[in-house]
Amino acid sequence: MHWKIRGAVGALVLTLAACSQTPTGRSQLTLFSDQELDQMGEQSFAQYQQQLPTVGGQTAAYVQCVAQAVTQAANTGENWEVKVFKDDSANAFALPGGHIGVNTGLLEVAKNQDQLATVIGHEVAHVLAHHANERVSTQAATQTGLAVLQSAAGINSQGGQQLMGLLGMGAEYGIIKPFSRTQESEADVLGLELMAQAGFDPRASINLWQNMEANSQGQPPVWMSTHPSHGQRIEDLQAKMDRALDAYQQAQASGRTPNCQRPG
Repeated sequence: MHWKIRGAVGALVLTLAACSQTPTGRSQLTLFSDQELDQMGEQSFAQYQQQLPTVGGQTAAYVQCVAQAVTQAANTGENWEVKVFKDDSANAFALPGGHIGVNTGLLEVAKNQDQLATVIGHEVAHVLAHHANERVSTQAATQTGLAVLQSAAGINSQGGQQLMGLLGMGAEYGIIKPFSRTQESEADVLGLELMAQAGFDPRASINLWQNMEANSQGQPPVWMSTHPSHGQRIEDLQAKMDRALDAYQQAQASGRTPNCQRPG
């Protein structure tokens, strides 16, 4: 019985010690190190590249141009790897460790560089806010228990593979599980600021989500299954637009004027 009490106390101490805050000031649980999440992201990105063909040429150059402007504004100090995947779904993702993937299907919905920056800014914001760490930590603590944490000495161990599954990075789950509505709304706010700071017009975010709504015939695509509704998302973005426009004007005045050429 004593070892159970000690274990419970230890778990509580671990949990309290692992509480952190997102860039918006929201408290979150993060039990894993950046190095562990980066390793998961790297392996998952390699797996995704094995499953889908990549696209090069002008299309890749265009996406990389937008992504580079956004990540430079994020000022993370790392070089982000950017790939375009041949897939008709309107999807994009960013992974811990500096990896960005954009499906060709998204380019049919995001009509210009500013609309594409809306999505890339949103996905990078998930990484900056440590949302993947939060999701893995919460699910590991509530569903699998601390035994997973203790056994996950390496990603290739049994515990490590369980964590990959919780993160939604295994082949069984696809590239990434949906984030919570709270995390999605937070990424919307942070992503709007990020794209504006990079010199992209934040007003294009409204057009992007209108395009998404038209493309999905009123229903969110699979990758947005836990996202706010299109109407709610647009309303929230409009509420933050004045601040984003100020950041955009400052970026433009300081010479941050991206000119990424979309292939014809």
